[in-house]
Amino acid sequence: MGAITYDMEIPSSIPAPRMFKAFVLDADTLIPKILSQAIKSVEILEGDGGRVDAVDKENFTYSYSIIEGDALMGLFESVSYHIKIVPTLDGGSICKNRSIYHTKGDAQVTEEEIKAGKEKASGMFKAVEAYLLANPDA
Repeated sequence: MGAITYDMEIPSSIPAPRMFKAFVLDADTLIPKILSQAIKSVEILEGDGGRVDAVDKENFTYSYSIIEGDALMGLFESVSYHIKIVPTLDGGSICKNRSIYHTKGDAQVTEEEIKAGKEKASGMFKAVEAYLLANPDA
């Protein structure tokens, strides 16, 4: 089993506390609303709905792992995500995301698959940002 790690940063004009609340704390209700064409609903079947490793509301950090399901695409044993939303001097924020993919056996992941994953994550973040900009009271 190997591990593939990638980091990315996504800037936003939304303040860090508001983005953290929407993107992390309210994600189970907000994401299906914003991205209804891709995610119809979120159902918590047991426990907290996944494997949340850590949440720090004061420092805007969130870590979780996926250990089963379609998101693993049959290629991965698990995927761990570490998100930190950092305030910027201009009142916005930067979402720093580290993803660690633990592959099954000698499974190979292409650059195109990694790029597609990054684009999906960035797209989700930008969709939340657009929603918050269009709905200042949300």
